[in-house]
Amino acid sequence: MDTSDLPPTQKGRHHELRARGLREFAGLLRDEQRLDPFKLAQYAKLLVASFDRIEPLLTEETRAELIGKGKDKWSGGAASRTLPDGRRLIILNPTHGKNRQNATLMEEVCHVFLGHKPSRLAIEKRDKAGNIIARDYHAEIEEEAYGTGAAALVPYRALKGFVEQGKTAAEIARHFNVSRALIEYRIKVSKLWDSYKENIFQTVDRPKPYR
Repeated sequence: MDTSDLPPTQKGRHHELRARGLREFAGLLRDEQRLDPFKLAQYAKLLVASFDRIEPLLTEETRAELIGKGKDKWSGGAASRTLPDGRRLIILNPTHGKNRQNATLMEEVCHVFLGHKPSRLAIEKRDKAGNIIARDYHAEIEEEAYGTGAAALVPYRALKGFVEQGKTAAEIARHFNVSRALIEYRIKVSKLWDSYKENIFQTVDRPKPYR
């Protein structure tokens, strides 16, 4: 197998190949095309509910925590039980921008397509700092879902091409409708960071033509 268009690490190739399968399933023919997780969620039997629809069911204290002081502590969540029609309810943090929500939803989509068993969070005890210690959380599964989702949103071949062109993380992020943080994550895990910094430096220092 030709690995020249795959990330140089074993884990990177693992995520990339699965991400390509997702993009093919979504009907995308080119690596530069944007993937819309909200459309893909329909095939994963995920129902993305607006926070406004569940807000009336929340206590004032819960609401204040979720979209107030605790808004940076969660990105999204899935109901532990499926709905009568077989779909699973997903809630996204309404204080996050659409680009960040894309990554959150894509991770949930990947859990389904990768056949991951849904995690169950339950309070076992608290640590010395008072933080909740949850059980049934598998870091490897979460990493695979996030890594595969990120690769599906920002394919390696396209990312490498943009880096070689001297595109900034912000420019690449706008192209794929994701956050700048996600682009920088993809550049680093794909071992393109040194090339990125070098090409950005050359682009900034390149003499501008007279007009």
